[in-house]
Amino acid sequence: MSLFLIVALPFLGALLPGLMIKAGRQACFSATFLVTLTAFVGLVSQAPAVLRGETVTARVEWLPGLGMNANLFLDPLGLFFAGLILGIGLLIVAYARSYLSRDDNMGEFFTYLLLFQGAMVGIVLSDNILMLLVFWELTSLSSFLLIGFWKHLPEGRQGARMALTVTGMGGLAMIGGMLLLGEIVGSYDLTVILENRDLIQASPLYIPALLLILLGCFTKSAQFPFHFWLPHAMAAPTPVSAYLHSATMVKAGIFLMARMWPVLSGSDAWFWLVSGAGLATMVIGAVIALFKHDLKALLAFSTVSHLGFITFLLGTGTGFGALAAVFHILNHAAFKCALFMTAGIIDHEAHTRDIRRLGGLRTLMPVTFVIATLAALAMAGFPLLNGFLSKEMMLEEALHTSFFGTHWFVPAAATLGALFSAAYSFRFIFHTFFGPVRDDYPAKPHDPGAKLWIPPAILIIPVVGIGLLPFLVEPFVFFVTEAVLGGTAEIPEGYHLAIWHGFTIPLLMSAIAVVGGALLLMAFAPLSRAWETMPRPEAKGIFDAVIAGCVTVARTVTGRLHDGSFTRFAAIFVVTVVVVGVYAWIGGEPAAESRASLPITANALAAWGMLIAAAGFLVAYHRNRLAVLILMGIIGLMVSVAFNYFSAPDLALTQISVEVVTIILLLLALNFLPDYSPRESTLPRRARDAAIAVVGGGAVAMLTYAVLLTGPVEAPISDYHLQNSYVGGGGTNVVNVILVDFRGFDTFGEITVLGIAALVIYALTETILSSTARARLLNRGYETPKAGDAHPLMMVVLTRVIMPVILLVGFYIFLRGHNEPGGGFISGLIVAIAVVMQYMASGFAWAEKRQRFPYHGIVGAGVLIAGLTGIGSWFVGEPFLTSAFGYFRIPPFEKFELATAMAFDLGVFLAVVGAVMLSLESFSRLGRRADTEVSEHPMDIDPSREATRAAEGA
Repeated sequence: MSLFLIVALPFLGALLPGLMIKAGRQACFSATFLVTLTAFVGLVSQAPAVLRGETVTARVEWLPGLGMNANLFLDPLGLFFAGLILGIGLLIVAYARSYLSRDDNMGEFFTYLLLFQGAMVGIVLSDNILMLLVFWELTSLSSFLLIGFWKHLPEGRQGARMALTVTGMGGLAMIGGMLLLGEIVGSYDLTVILENRDLIQASPLYIPALLLILLGCFTKSAQFPFHFWLPHAMAAPTPVSAYLHSATMVKAGIFLMARMWPVLSGSDAWFWLVSGAGLATMVIGAVIALFKHDLKALLAFSTVSHLGFITFLLGTGTGFGALAAVFHILNHAAFKCALFMTAGIIDHEAHTRDIRRLGGLRTLMPVTFVIATLAALAMAGFPLLNGFLSKEMMLEEALHTSFFGTHWFVPAAATLGALFSAAYSFRFIFHTFFGPVRDDYPAKPHDPGAKLWIPPAILIIPVVGIGLLPFLVEPFVFFVTEAVLGGTAEIPEGYHLAIWHGFTIPLLMSAIAVVGGALLLMAFAPLSRAWETMPRPEAKGIFDAVIAGCVTVARTVTGRLHDGSFTRFAAIFVVTVVVVGVYAWIGGEPAAESRASLPITANALAAWGMLIAAAGFLVAYHRNRLAVLILMGIIGLMVSVAFNYFSAPDLALTQISVEVVTIILLLLALNFLPDYSPRESTLPRRARDAAIAVVGGGAVAMLTYAVLLTGPVEAPISDYHLQNSYVGGGGTNVVNVILVDFRGFDTFGEITVLGIAALVIYALTETILSSTARARLLNRGYETPKAGDAHPLMMVVLTRVIMPVILLVGFYIFLRGHNEPGGGFISGLIVAIAVVMQYMASGFAWAEKRQRFPYHGIVGAGVLIAGLTGIGSWFVGEPFLTSAFGYFRIPPFEKFELATAMAFDLGVFLAVVGAVMLSLESFSRLGRRADTEVSEHPMDIDPSREATRAAEGA
């Protein structure tokens, strides 16, 4: 299976749960499970090649000019993490099927889960750092939706906002760091970057890039001091928590540190930042976890601690540290996912996660007890379980790591972290399952059905199996570690994963941690009282205070700079631009004139004078809204004349069409406004604004004049387009070929924005008509003069006759656009004008009754057709929106051209027609009154009524 399909499957499959939920919860679950299973099977099908030492790649040049290519690669590290994401994802989906209640929207939940899953798979398989960044931000957005899934819970909404804020901030920093790496290497392909360790570390940009990338990793993986967001994410449903903590989200930062290890590690900055943050996080997280009474909160801080454990190992910069880190990533994923699932089972059955209200569940929930005990003992680092092996390796690495010239500090801190880790693991077991059975549980606890406990039970198999038979996973762990090291370090020769390495100091440290954890649990009651009374900083309070402070500062600055007055905002903007421009002008050397001025003809001078006069009168009579609209039309007309004068008929046609549509749109808008705008500015303010406008306009004029005189003449870009328009695009109309081929991506973005603007106008109209603003609209305090005949007979007849003619003209303009002035945009405006005339002549109700297709659908169809046309080029190995063309002869016709650009132009046509008509329709709907009768017949004549009157007269 292609790597592209493996990444795309969760995104495509996200469409299914929302549809399949209509067929029932089982159908919804089956569709989600099948999507994840298919992606997992596809990944497994690529595993043999990876295990043979090959690197599976898939490459598509998307935006090569920007260095953004859709490149994927699968190496042992990517296989390892993708396997965790999809493998544990299968168990999470199965667990969620039974965990979610009837009141939960399962379709929505699984949609979010698949989006999250796809984003994580995209991160670990990306071979382009720009694409990796896109997936990185998608994990933040999709996790926001998952954490806040229970929207009725305030803590869920706050946890989602906190997670998005912290990880989003780190993501922005990481974007900067990755861009610096690309700048250093000269490529954004990850495989190229990983081959340039010496170049990167010798660059002066290495430290800034390292700091920014680590900031992104630390925020995502909840490293101190950004650890506080993760426990608050526990307001999410337990399947989300289990997935988040074991194989996704928080492991994204760990993955990126492992992925970038070959080029970023080995420096003092890497050692101090990564190992220091990891060691601090490991100890702080473990201490806090011990005193948490909520099962999920205890497990959340334990995740923080274990993530610090892994980060510390990666920070040491040694081959053995990387080996221990990879091994613990595997072990932690297994026991932590099982623990969260068992915590969810307890909450599901006992209706509480508060350890103080539990106890005695050993006899009431024996199956859950066995699963949770084995997983918790593995987390504690108990012998014969997988967590013991990687914990002992961590202690071994700590023993050989020194801080500040001392050799005891790191081993002592690591032992302390392991001791508290054992203590909270023992507390999870003994305070939850041991002790007498209580009679005050919120609900009577009992083991759930097999569907709920089988997923965590499956995870216990590697917990015990690896602990007893570590040699089974040793080859793969070593293989993945070699991919992390990238040849920059070596795994100690002769080392093997084994239960017994003899009586060693790390074994003694491990024993101290386990025994000390048990003693700490015995003294928990007095320690807990001391903890509660101890003054300590609260991370959430600090976060809330920082956010509140930022909001206050932002409001103050915004209120001072932009108080709602457009003139004030525009004045600040123009003055700033002029000042910066003047500084740049003074600081540079004037370029020599390289172009000769064109002669000024009488016609050009007259047109320029009319343009200046219209602009001046517009300013002088700006309070008269109708006069302003007329003057704007004159200005637009003169601009179109200028386009035509400079041999740009396409632009002239577009300008005229836009002017017609704009005037009609503004006329409808003026229907809801007074004839005159109130005078708001004093004379001094008007004088100030006039001075700023003159200076700003003069600066723009000077800049334009300078650019025109000193532009390049040796090889202007127009020469390229003129030479390649027919050869490369198959058209002689250079402007149209540029729009649909050379710069088709710009056009695609423009029609998308146009459609969005029309939808926003429609949404605002709906809001006005369904809110209290409607009453204010209908009672404006002034009357609009009404025409004596709302639907003049001559106009109705004329529009009926001219409608097919205009449509034919629009069709002709559309077909000729590739070789003559025209195209989809102009023809769309022409057709829109023809339809608008029907509305104007016969009224909204009459036209609406005959409307066959919703304008929303026309906009969407246009954007979809344009997008699919661009995607089609991928199937022949060409970049997005690359067009193809050919010439054909079908007797008895002459030879004619067919180009894929025509399909793209059709999308432009539909998007323009739909957007214009949706906007005009929205304004027309505002003009309707609920208390007036609207005729559905032209000329306000109801044939049935007239027939009745005639019959009565007879």
